[in-house]
Amino acid sequence: MSALAELQIRLGHSFRDENLLRLALTHPSVAHEANTALTHNQRLEFLGDSVLGLVLSRELFEKFPTADEGALTKSRAKLVNAGSLAARARELGLGAHLILSRGEENTGGRERASALADAFEALLGAIFLDGGFEAARAFVLREFATDFTALAEGTDFQNPKGELQELLQSRSPRAPEYEFISASGPDHDRVFECAVRHDGVELARGTGKSKKNAESAAALEALKKLRGEPAQT
Repeated sequence: MSALAELQIRLGHSFRDENLLRLALTHPSVAHEANTALTHNQRLEFLGDSVLGLVLSRELFEKFPTADEGALTKSRAKLVNAGSLAARARELGLGAHLILSRGEENTGGRERASALADAFEALLGAIFLDGGFEAARAFVLREFATDFTALAEGTDFQNPKGELQELLQSRSPRAPEYEFISASGPDHDRVFECAVRHDGVELARGTGKSKKNAESAAALEALKKLRGEPAQT
């Protein structure tokens, strides 16, 4: 299986036109270094930014009918800040697939937050062009499922796995570990369950429509327990 095929499995979208996926992963430094008009991902980033804003705005509007404009705007801003988007890109493994200039590669471009956040938005733009609005919406809802759960419960976890790791590593040098427990349901509507452990002790379990979302849900439950907040029922 090719690297791009594996990436598409993680994305939950199979591209009809893989050139769009490659373009979304092409950093502007490639054109700058070649000093030519090579195409890169900035136009797709522009499109993806608009699609992301529309999808999240609609979901926030529908899920929180009593929230005023200010609260909705604040919530959306938390979801789309560069740090949040870069974290999602890292979880998807986008850095390993970026097409960079030699100079950008040598200066750590694969891990640069701005490059990762831009690639995430460009990727969403590519999914929109390749599969339409519903495909793009489905991708966004998968990626932000845990965030909407946190917002609905009045918590403020933009990156539960990152926050849990930071909290635990303030107490111990060991990082949390995630374990796949089970999968159930038909192929088109699978539900995954994962557990998070630390120092050999299970902290919590979570479920989701992908292993990544299940891990995030488990991290969210672990954070609540460690901070003495009510667990999800």
